[in-house]
Amino acid sequence: MRRSVLHPEPLGVLHEPVGPSLEEQIAAREALEAMTSLPDWQVEALLSVDVPESVSAYARRHRMNPHTALSRPRIARESLAVKLWRRT
Repeated sequence: MRRSVLHPEPLGVLHEPVGPSLEEQIAAREALEAMTSLPDWQVEALLSVDVPESVSAYARRHRMNPHTALSRPRIARESLAVKLWRRT
């Protein structure tokens, strides 16, 4: 199989920057710094939102009520919002 390169620098052909903007990178850094001051269970709740398992499976694995498993990310998001609001 023969492979050819159509352009030596394909990213240079793009008319706009690739990836998150500088403002988005700064906001992400501030959010990560604010997360370090949250309790461990809140950090875990925030990160668990991206886990592909169902809420009931998550609740079973952590031996908690499914309603508690649903409320923890909400509580953690509210705490993170308060921490970020106080930084500004």
